[in-house]
Amino acid sequence: MFNYTIKISCALLISIFLVSCAGEKENITQGPTNIDYDILLRGGDKNISYINEARPVLEKRCIVCHGCYDAPCQLKLTSIEGIRRGANPKKVYDAERILSSQPTRLYIDAKTEEEWRKKGFHSVLNEQEDNAINNLRHSVLYKMLRLKQLNPQPRVGMINDNIDLGLDRKQTCPVNDQFDDYAEDFPAQGMPFATPNLTDDEYHTLVKWISQGMPDDSQLTFSTATKKQLIKWEAFLNEPDLKHQLFSRYFYEHIFLGHLHFKGEDTRQFFRLVRSLTPPGKAISEIATVRPYSDPKVAKFYYRLRYVKSSIVDKTHNVYELSDRRMARFHELFIKPEYKVDKLPSYDPSQAANPFITFADIPVTLRYRFLLDDAKFFIESFIKGPVCRGQVALNVIEDNFWVFFSDPDKLMVNIDDNYINTMADNFRLPTENENTLNLLSAWTTYWDLQLKNIQARQQVYANMPKMDIEDALSIIWDGRNSMDKNNSALTIFRHFDSASVKQGMLGDYPESAWVLDYPILERIHYLLVAGYDVYGNVGHQFNTRIYMDFLRMEAENTFLAFLPVDVRKKLLQTWYKGIREGLFQYFKVPDDWLKVEVVSGYKTDDPQRELYKKIEQRLKKSTDITDFINRCYADECASTQNLSEIDIQMQRIARIKGDNLIVFPDIAFLKVTAKKHSHVYTLINNKGYKNISSLLSDTDNREMGSDTMTVYKGMLGAYPNFFFVVDEQQLVAFVDKIISIKNREDYERFVGVYGVRRTASNFWKQADWFDEQYAKQDPVAYGIFDLYRYNNR
Repeated sequence: MFNYTIKISCALLISIFLVSCAGEKENITQGPTNIDYDILLRGGDKNISYINEARPVLEKRCIVCHGCYDAPCQLKLTSIEGIRRGANPKKVYDAERILSSQPTRLYIDAKTEEEWRKKGFHSVLNEQEDNAINNLRHSVLYKMLRLKQLNPQPRVGMINDNIDLGLDRKQTCPVNDQFDDYAEDFPAQGMPFATPNLTDDEYHTLVKWISQGMPDDSQLTFSTATKKQLIKWEAFLNEPDLKHQLFSRYFYEHIFLGHLHFKGEDTRQFFRLVRSLTPPGKAISEIATVRPYSDPKVAKFYYRLRYVKSSIVDKTHNVYELSDRRMARFHELFIKPEYKVDKLPSYDPSQAANPFITFADIPVTLRYRFLLDDAKFFIESFIKGPVCRGQVALNVIEDNFWVFFSDPDKLMVNIDDNYINTMADNFRLPTENENTLNLLSAWTTYWDLQLKNIQARQQVYANMPKMDIEDALSIIWDGRNSMDKNNSALTIFRHFDSASVKQGMLGDYPESAWVLDYPILERIHYLLVAGYDVYGNVGHQFNTRIYMDFLRMEAENTFLAFLPVDVRKKLLQTWYKGIREGLFQYFKVPDDWLKVEVVSGYKTDDPQRELYKKIEQRLKKSTDITDFINRCYADECASTQNLSEIDIQMQRIARIKGDNLIVFPDIAFLKVTAKKHSHVYTLINNKGYKNISSLLSDTDNREMGSDTMTVYKGMLGAYPNFFFVVDEQQLVAFVDKIISIKNREDYERFVGVYGVRRTASNFWKQADWFDEQYAKQDPVAYGIFDLYRYNNR
C-alpha cells in the first residue's frame, strides 16, 4: 500500500542508529514489527491536533467499537486517558464469576497509569525511550492499525466465517512483545476490526499523532454563564442545613449516572455529579465507591459537578438538564414544604440500600413528583449508564411495551407516608447483600417480603370504591404539574441486550403494558441503577434479575387491574407463557385480586384495546402521541393526507408480522435518498417470546409468529445492526421486496441490492451520514453509535 523504499534524512538515520543499539540494521519490509517511516517524514515537526485531527478519526472509526465497558480488552478510546490506561484481558461482563471483580471505571477507580497497571492493565503505547520511532515500534495500538493496512479486508460479500463476530467472542489482547505472534495468527484482525480500512489521510493522522507521543491540545474552558451555573449549583447542593443535605443525597443517588447539561449552554458540554474530598473552588478529588449510597468513609465530603472529558457515546449518554426553572422546582418540592429532618440517615448497607427508610423524612408525594418530572430519564437510567449489556434487567421484559404512571394525587402508595413507612421493610432489595453466594435469597427472603407487599396492596385494592372506566382513567397520570408533561407515557423497545426509551405511545398496540407507582419506580431505580454492580458476582446478578421479575409482574398487574375480571387471567396466560408457568412452580402469587371487579363500563369485546384507546385520548390533551405510521386503523385514521408518500410506504413495512421477520436484525437504519434531502427511519424488529428469563428455563424461548415490526421516523437505538439505503424512486420496489422476504436466502438477495455490508466500500460514508443525522436530530442527546453488534450479512 505504501512505498517503503524511502529516502531517510541524516538526522533520522542517526536516530535509527541510536535506537537500534549502534549498528543493528533496520529490516524495512512489510513484516508486522516494522513501521511507516515515510509518515514520520511528512508534515515536519508540527504536532497533530488531538481536538481537530486525531479525535475526529477516533470518534468515527475507533470509538464506534471501543466506547463502553464491553469494548474489546477494556480498551476505551474515548479519551487520551483511556488510551494511556491501556488494555486488560479480563472481561467486565461475566455472569458466572463466583467472586466480584475489581471495578475499573475510567477516571474513578484509578488516577495514574501506575495504579492502572496494578489493576491488570497493560500499555498499548511505547514505554521505552520517547522518540518517534519508538513510539511506533513499541505501540500495540499503532501495530493494530498497521496490521489492517497491510491486510485489507475484502470489499464485497461477507466477512469470512473464520473471523468470529459474536458478542461473546474470545478476546486476544497481545502485549508488545507478543504482537508478531498475534499478527501471524490473526493477520485479518487489525483495526478497525471487521470493517473497511481507514483512508490514507485518516491512517496518516493517527500514525503521526502516535509517533509524536499523542500530544493533547484540549483545554478545559467554560463560558462565563457556565461558570456561574457551576458556582450556583455547587453552593445549593452543599448548603449546610439538614433539609438541604438530605435532599442533596437523594438527588445524588438518583442522578449520579446522568450527564448533566446546563440549558442553553454548549450542546457538547456535560457534567457528572460526584462526591469529592475537596470543596467548591478546589480541584475535584472524586470519592470512588461501588454504589452511590456506599459509605464515603470520610467525615466531610462535597457534592461537585465534574466535567465529562471523554467523547460522548450514545449507550452511556443520559441527559439531565439543569436550569433556573429546575432549581425553582427543587425549592418548591424539597425546601419550601414543611417537614422536619432531625438527623441525617446512616450509610450502613442495611439502611442505605433501602430508600424508603433512608429518605423517610421526605414526604412520599414529593419524592414521587421528583421522579415523574423526569420519568424518561429514570427509566432510561437502567437501560443506559455503564451497563453496556443489559440482560439482567432486559431479559425479563417484552421487546415492545408501554409504560404509564399512576397519578401522584391518587392511590395510597403515592400519597400516604404512614403506609409507605409501615411497608418500608417489605420493600427491601437483594442489592443490600451486595455480592452474595446465596442464589436462593430472591426465592426465600425477598419473595416472602414481596408476598407481604402484594397482600397489603391487594387489600387496598379490594377496598377501593367501584368506578366506571371514565372515572378510573383519572388514576392514570396525564403529565400535569410536572417539568415535562411528555413523560406521561413512555415506549420501551428491547433489542436483545440493549433497549431504547421514547416519550409517547409509539408503535402498534402492544401485547402488555406497565402502570408504575412510587414504590415500583423507586425500587426499579435502586435495584437496577443505584444498587447494581456491573462487576458483581453471580449471586448478585442472579438475585437482581429474579427481583426485577417481581417488579415487572407488579407493574403489569397494576395495569391489568383496570380491566374486567373475565379477561385478566386470559391475558396472564398469554403474557410471558414460559416465565409465568415457570415462576408459578417457585412463587405462589395471591390471585384474589383477579376476582375483584373495580372498573366497569367497557363496551367492546376487546377491553385491552379499548383501554389503550381511552388512555390515548386522555393523554392527547397534554401531548400529541399519535403514531400514524404504526397505528393507523380504519376507524381512527381515515385519512393519510398528513403523511408523506415515504411515510405511507413505511406504513406497509410496519404491517409485516410473524415468521417473515425471523431473518431481520433487531435494529436497522434506513436512508431514503431524495433530490432535496434524504430521509432517515429506524426499522425495529420486536421479537415474540414464550419465556425471556433464560435463568429459569433452558427451552427455546422464541415465539416467531408473534414478531412485529415498528418503524420510527428518525434515529433510535445505540447499537444499529444494519444499514439500508434506497433511492426515493425505488422505494415502492424496496418495500415490495422486503414484504416478500420469506427466508434467509430471500433476505441475502435483498441485502445484496439495498444493504450496506461490513465489507462495502461505502460503509464508512453511510455510517458517517447516519451519525450526522442523529447529531442534527437532537444536538444535546446525540452520542456516537456503537457498531460492535453490526451484522455480518
